[in-house]
Formats: sequence, C-alpha cells, structure tokens
Amino acid sequence: MKVLVVGSGGREHAIIKKLSESEMVDKIYCAPGNGGTLELAENVEIDSLDIGNLKKFSIDNDIDLTIVGPEDPLAKGIVDEFKKENLVIFGPDSKCAQLEANKDFCKKFLIDNDIPTAKYRTYKNYEEATAGLDQFNYPLVIKADGLCLGKGVTICENEEEAIQNLKSIFIDKVFGSQGEKVIIEEYLDGIEASLMCFVSHNKIYPMESAKDYKKIYDEDLGPNTGGVGAYSPSPLFTNEFTMMIDDNIIRKIERGFEKYKFDYTGILFIGLMICNSIPYVLEFNVRFGDPETEVVLPRLKSDLARIIIDAIEGKLEAKSLVWDERPSVAVVLTSGGYPKEYRKGYEISGLDKVDKDIFVFHNGTKKVNGKLLTNGGRVLTVGCVDEMSKAISRVYREIKKINFNEMQYRKDIGKSFFL
Repeated sequence: MKVLVVGSGGREHAIIKKLSESEMVDKIYCAPGNGGTLELAENVEIDSLDIGNLKKFSIDNDIDLTIVGPEDPLAKGIVDEFKKENLVIFGPDSKCAQLEANKDFCKKFLIDNDIPTAKYRTYKNYEEATAGLDQFNYPLVIKADGLCLGKGVTICENEEEAIQNLKSIFIDKVFGSQGEKVIIEEYLDGIEASLMCFVSHNKIYPMESAKDYKKIYDEDLGPNTGGVGAYSPSPLFTNEFTMMIDDNIIRKIERGFEKYKFDYTGILFIGLMICNSIPYVLEFNVRFGDPETEVVLPRLKSDLARIIIDAIEGKLEAKSLVWDERPSVAVVLTSGGYPKEYRKGYEISGLDKVDKDIFVFHNGTKKVNGKLLTNGGRVLTVGCVDEMSKAISRVYREIKKINFNEMQYRKDIGKSFFL
C-alpha cells in the first residue's frame, strides 16, 4: 500500500514512524515533509494547502491512502475534494471540520448536545464585545472564532487586558477574517487533559490520554505556544473517570454527530479541563494533536494503517487498539525567541549520539546540502517510553547531546505527572 501523509511537523513524523512499522505499507510520501520525515518517507514539494496538486499527485502515483495532519486543509475541504475522485482519505469533511474551524459553531454544538462546557457569549464587533465583558468575572477567556494558527485564545486577568485583546482582534485585525467574531468565555480553573480518538462513521474509539504543556517557560509561565512538551497517560484517567467521560461526553458527542447529520471519520481531539473531578470540554480539534501525537502513538502497539483502513471501512473495534502500559514523555526543543520572533537556519548537531530507543521527531527542520538546519519555532521533539521517572531523566540526559544555536526548552516536563 502506498500512503501519502499531508503536513510537515512532528505530528506527521510520528504518524510516518508508526506507519513505517506496518506490514501493509510499502511506500510513504510526505507533502511537504521536513528534514526528519526524509528518513522514512519520500518528501514531495507540495504545500499542505495546495489541494489541487495533492489530489493530482495522488491520482498520478496511485496513492492507496492519504492521511491529513494539519487542520487547515481539512477546514478547506481536502476530504470533500478527494472523495469526488474516489480517493481514499482519512479525515473529516469540511462540514465536520467546523468543530475546530468555527469556535462559535463548536460552542453551539456543545450546548445543543448537553456536553459540559464553559458558559460563553459570541460577539461580532468591538463595541458589543467590550460591553459584554460585564457579564463575566476575571480571569476570562477570549477566543477569535477561526483557526488563527492555534494562537487565537487568550486568558485575560483584568479588564485592561481584555479590552486590549479585543482591540487587537477587531480594530488591528491581527487574525484577519478569522477574527470577525469572538467568543468570550468563563475561565475554568482546573487541570487540562487531552483525549484523542479514532472516529469511524460517527462511532468514537478513544486512544490513551495525554497532558501537554502550552506555556513557553517552566512553572507554566510566559506566553502560550503550540505546545512544548507532553506525557501520556494523564494520571487523572482512572477507570471511574474514564467511565464518566464515556457517559457524559463521548456518547453525547456521538448522538450529536447523528443529530447534526455528520458522517465523521478521522481523528477527534477533545481538549478537557478537569474542575473538582468534573470534566468540561474546552475545545475540539479535528486531527491529531501536536505534541500529543508524539507521546501517544509511540505507545500504540497495534498497526496504525490497519486501524485507519478499518475506520474508513466501518470495521473498527475497540479491541483493535492495544497500548504499551508504560507511560511516555516528550520535550520540545524550540528556537530562541519562540513563540515570538525567532531566527532559523542554524545547523543541528548531536542527533547521531542519541540512544536508539529515544525517539526524536522533527517539527521544524530541513536538509540543505547534507546539513540539518532549524526551520521553525518548534524544532525537535525528544521522547521516551519507560517508567515515568526513568523516562524523564533519560530524555533530559539525551537532550544534552543535541545542539543548535539559541536552543531552548522547558526543564519541568513530566513533573505534573506526579502531582
């Protein structure tokens, strides 16, 4: 089987690594890929948003299965377009992708289906939104309605911060058309957790849970990022808690899919906030999370290609998902200055010295004249599957072997596993 993976980050590298272990898979392509995917796949110079050329490549090269990593092509209808040509593709169509691409739609779906979530209001202009601040206590959360490259959510501690944030969205238009509406939401004080799920024609099959770290600095300080570390599983997911998630969230989502006349097949990422042992849904993503994928997929013992084909064909069963009982942890190495301005193009050294059972996924790298260079804010994800304390110490020991100019990373990833 020939497989095309769309995307260029650590998530896609982790997907490709797991696919490479499948006896079903003969050849893997990655569009556009990075310096790490080159080791396991053939990179194709097609942008992940160039749906026309991705479709043409799939037809010309007899691709048997396409897996979509990022959210943008899903929101723009890549699945719809591929299906017009009877091409096999794994991911939700544009109708289902609204759950991530349109935050107002997502909140309405949650409320409409009695799924626990924070109270909210939606506003279409600056004047309405600033007047609406009086309906909330501080801190509060402001979300630009669109995808915004994952950077459209801000926690505001006071009115001054909230007004400045609304001004940047509505007046300065920092998110362009994706900020034409905002959601103001109550702040839920608790512990975050992530649950990715395979979905087969509206039937949900949860994976192992994960916890990611969004703040750039230790002790959860500094601005939000796309995620700078993670571990799996979350210790919050006891048997009793998992049953609560199943009853109060998973089954309600399935019924909501039917109610909304979805035919959802792909990945559903459920972002959770646990407040006083009660789970609330913060958000949905309609694809594998990043960096959650880099800690969850290394624990998957089942054949990923088989799971995906079975999901597409409606044959998936819960017993098909078999997991390594050992936890995993991963730390993201970032460029100095990230998530704000940063430089790229620095040579990366030391990867050849890292122990073979330590996984290194490339987030933002490229090969130029045989040299591996930094090519993004998040550069590498270094992780390990082992007993948790051992995994953490081993990962940080191996990171010291890696070097690139202005490299930075958090030193406390995994610490909250024991809290």
